[in-house]
Amino acid sequence: MINKQRLIFLVGLAFFSQIAFAQDSGGIKSLRGNIDINKNLAKPEQKRWQSDREPVDRDFVHQPPIIPHKIVGYKIDVKSNKCLTCHSWSNYKESGATKMSMTHFTDRDGNDLSNVSARRYFCTQCHVPQVDAKPLVENTYQSIRR
Repeated sequence: MINKQRLIFLVGLAFFSQIAFAQDSGGIKSLRGNIDINKNLAKPEQKRWQSDREPVDRDFVHQPPIIPHKIVGYKIDVKSNKCLTCHSWSNYKESGATKMSMTHFTDRDGNDLSNVSARRYFCTQCHVPQVDAKPLVENTYQSIRR
């Protein structure tokens, strides 16, 4: 009868040999191709930011809105947030920007706050500017029905 330690060892050995076999046989592929991760690569081409425009349609439920303008040079740190100069509830009408959602004023316990919640303060954790770029990989994704 096989003891418990030997069985664990054999299962682990089988698992890791499958991983090694898949890598050697070309079973695992990276978007980088077969380039060693430690090799220096050429700097990626700079993508063109979309010009200021109307808000971009969302593709799925609960998708954070995409930023329809450049944000280069926007400072967002614990002391300041450039986004709030236009998107805060006190400034959105004057600037013509979209106002922040009420969800940004609720803490993790569901309490309503008078200021932006700390978990929603760093806008670029969820919101990204749109660039003119092709998808990295082919896909068959389709957006939600409208």
